[in-house]
Amino acid sequence: MAIYILPDEPVFPPVEEAEPDGLIAIGGDLSVKRLMTAYSQGIFPWFMEDEDIFWYSPDPRMVLFPDKFKVSESLDRIIRSHLFEVRIDTVFDQVIEACSKALRPGQDGTWISSAFIEAYQRLYDLGYAHSVETFKDDKLVGGLYGVTLGTAFFGESMFFTENNASKIALHHLVEHCKESGFKFIDCQVETEHLKRFGAIHVPRAEYLILLDSAKKGGNRKW
Repeated sequence: MAIYILPDEPVFPPVEEAEPDGLIAIGGDLSVKRLMTAYSQGIFPWFMEDEDIFWYSPDPRMVLFPDKFKVSESLDRIIRSHLFEVRIDTVFDQVIEACSKALRPGQDGTWISSAFIEAYQRLYDLGYAHSVETFKDDKLVGGLYGVTLGTAFFGESMFFTENNASKIALHHLVEHCKESGFKFIDCQVETEHLKRFGAIHVPRAEYLILLDSAKKGGNRKW
């Protein structure tokens, strides 16, 4: 299959033409219009600092349905201990910056470049991107961020500097999605960590149906 080089216009080829690893296109920019067009078509950016932007639509897709979230006994104890305080959208810039610096096994460097941070800060300023933040003794110790479109939440990254802080943020995200009527949390690609919480593989064709339904649900108050 051919890899598409994107034009200046914020358009993408059909996701069915993606490579086996999900790569669908290269190039373009991180404008608000292009990013939101990508998410609306089941595509997301992933690249390294000083490299071209790579756009992906993997098949299958890792998805977490809020009502299928698994809470272990150990996590339940942490939740009930009230050791952490959770806030939403108060320090988005700090969360994405911390995610960019988080060490990840098997990963050399980060895709959350300075250009990436600037782009998602713009999404946040316009109400498309959001963060869930975990505090301990009024210090940020964990969190996650992502993008909303209709009734879908597209998870981008998470971090922690205190054990279990990101798990608490994820739990709070799930509960918030339930309360706000969000249909699913897009986890993008498989990780054992998310599988333990109930995330499952969904064939891309089925994912696109879910995404279309979520877009028709209208933008929900975050």
